[in-house]
Amino acid sequence: MAKLKNRRPSNVDGPFYVASSCIDCDACRWIAPEIFDERDGASRVHRQPVSDDDWLDAEKALIACPTGSIISQVKTKAAAGNFFPEVIEGDVYYCGYHAAASYGAASYLIRRPQGNVLIDSPRFARALVNKIEALGGVDLMFLTHRDDVADHAQFARHFGCTRMIHADDVDSGLSAVEQKLSGATAVRIDADLTAIPVPGHTKGSVCLLYKDRFLFTGDHLSWDGELDRLRASRQTCWYDWRLQTQSMGGLRDYRFQWILPGHGRRLLPDGGTDSALQELVGRMAGTSEMAVP
Repeated sequence: MAKLKNRRPSNVDGPFYVASSCIDCDACRWIAPEIFDERDGASRVHRQPVSDDDWLDAEKALIACPTGSIISQVKTKAAAGNFFPEVIEGDVYYCGYHAAASYGAASYLIRRPQGNVLIDSPRFARALVNKIEALGGVDLMFLTHRDDVADHAQFARHFGCTRMIHADDVDSGLSAVEQKLSGATAVRIDADLTAIPVPGHTKGSVCLLYKDRFLFTGDHLSWDGELDRLRASRQTCWYDWRLQTQSMGGLRDYRFQWILPGHGRRLLPDGGTDSALQELVGRMAGTSEMAVP
């Protein structure tokens, strides 16, 4: 737990604050934008919680923070750990409990009669594990790429679940993963699940499509809430930007509504995603720095 002396000076006065251990993962800013924003390369409290909804959102951010950098000097309900997993829509949940090992990436749970699916790894926290157990445990752990695997081994041991990742992203820490995808062709995992290789951010990046409605995108694709457009990051493209541009265009062959990323904002657009993807691919293919998202 961060100490009061580590309080970032840009926080407004009050009982909630962000400590200097913040890694600027952005999670708190999309969980509770009315409370948190960015200043000088890290998050801060720009307005203290007032209403019950404010407190609820601030406490969710406190639990989700991967580095324990959100501090409350007053008693909160957060210790009860009853917020996560949180329903996004239908049988799809946001796990909270971001992990520092994944630089604060989001993870998700699909609850299915034929077996639940955990997408990427949250922090292995007992409160979260208990809630996932109550929802039916985990049958498959789908890892979108090597960056967001965090506590995958602990989850696999605890739930006895099968893990899946693309072979091109397997390193020494992932060699024990039970199922390894290969090639660039989409794979139907189940009637409602399709793995779509999207090389670029990493060589083995893969999106997971569920029910032709939910696309779990890892670090391949997200939403830029400030500019109101789809986003990919050239700055954090670790493998090949040209391939990421190409595979981004390939997503236009699929139907989906929700975009659920590891990093960045999630999105349920009012219209379709086709024109937004076309616009993004155009920017990604541009040569000027201004054209790069």
